[in-house]
Amino acid sequence: MKEYFKVGKINYEGPSSKNPLAFKHYNKDELVLGKPMKEHLKFAMSWWHTLCAKGSDQFGGNTMVRTFEKSDPLEEAYAKVDAGFEFMEKLGIEYFCFHDRDMAPELATLKESNEALDKVSDYVLEKMQKTGIKCLWGTANCFNHKRYLAGAGTSPNATAFAYAAAQIKKAMDITKKLGGKNYVFWGGREGYDTLLNTDTKLELDHYATLLTLARDYNKKSGLNAQLLIEPKPKEPTKHQYDFDVQTVLGFLRAYGLENDFKMNIEANHATLAIHTFNHELNMARINGVLGSIDANQGDSLLGWDTDQFPTNVYDATLAMYEVLLNGGLGNGGLNFDAKVRRQSFSDEDLFIAYIAGMDTFAKGLKVAAKLLEDHVFEDFKAERYASYKTGIGKQIDNKEVTLEDLSEYAIEHDTVTNNSGSQELLEAILNQYIYQ
Repeated sequence: MKEYFKVGKINYEGPSSKNPLAFKHYNKDELVLGKPMKEHLKFAMSWWHTLCAKGSDQFGGNTMVRTFEKSDPLEEAYAKVDAGFEFMEKLGIEYFCFHDRDMAPELATLKESNEALDKVSDYVLEKMQKTGIKCLWGTANCFNHKRYLAGAGTSPNATAFAYAAAQIKKAMDITKKLGGKNYVFWGGREGYDTLLNTDTKLELDHYATLLTLARDYNKKSGLNAQLLIEPKPKEPTKHQYDFDVQTVLGFLRAYGLENDFKMNIEANHATLAIHTFNHELNMARINGVLGSIDANQGDSLLGWDTDQFPTNVYDATLAMYEVLLNGGLGNGGLNFDAKVRRQSFSDEDLFIAYIAGMDTFAKGLKVAAKLLEDHVFEDFKAERYASYKTGIGKQIDNKEVTLEDLSEYAIEHDTVTNNSGSQELLEAILNQYIYQ
């Protein structure tokens, strides 16, 4: 078997290690809150950015040449399978995520494309059985091709809608074949640029129809995956229908789909929506729809989805804090929807990027676990809202008062004494835990 990456197996060497090709914090078998670290984190390789991205951006072409590149697209697809499993085994990554069109190429007809996907996924399944590596989730690329220039589920063209439905059905079939426990809907072009040519009500109705059909097929086919929607606020369309967690929740509730879908939260999408990563995770958690995570980060100075590898321990700590409060991610995990920079074109750069991301979330996990064990924020919050545990506050929470009751109470208690929110103190404590 050809070796595509001239990098050895990546091992844990501890925080004092200076070896760039070693883990400093990710020790997969280390127990955190009674569970091995690898079970908390469930890291996954993104098939697209890891094996397909070659350094292009909006302003320039490819900068990377990979050893598995072939002149024939189908031959390259098989080579990517070998390279991808070699990569995952060397990093100790136990899961992967895929789009249909990055696993196998789009050919002249849908029938031919489906046949190619069948063959390549058969080979993927062989590799999974040999290595024990699993599929975290699958999805369909219903945004790249020109047929989706005006959307997929929200396209004004019924044939484009039908084509998207066909792609989704096939991607769900392949996800079932590979044992995937989740299926993701990312509406890359489910939005609009101007109301002058857009019937928003009709488009939203159509998108709900597509999701309903997929929900029904999920059960009918026996896939029975956790269905996930991935919110994104903008880029490429100016007005995305899936702007953020709360927008998607409103949409799902409007169409009676709130019990059928959870969320796949991406850090970079959160910041594009002018939210923090942990805000989006929190909104998903408290509404019972936190399903999985795309682990990356953006650049606050740029207005597009830069999909950088996560290196911000502060953000990772607050993210894992929400995950632990959620009781974990269930069927979900942490997919590195991230790509190396255009100038980081070597194979070694790719490994180092994954190591940095895995170490960042491992450190964040350990800090978040310690914060929870010490009840740092939870005790403060309990004290801050203590007025709702007794007296008028308890009556409010128990819904035992009328507006008239509250008016009478306020007249008798017209002096309000507030306590400090102590934000700076709490931020300093958070820093202290991270520095330990």
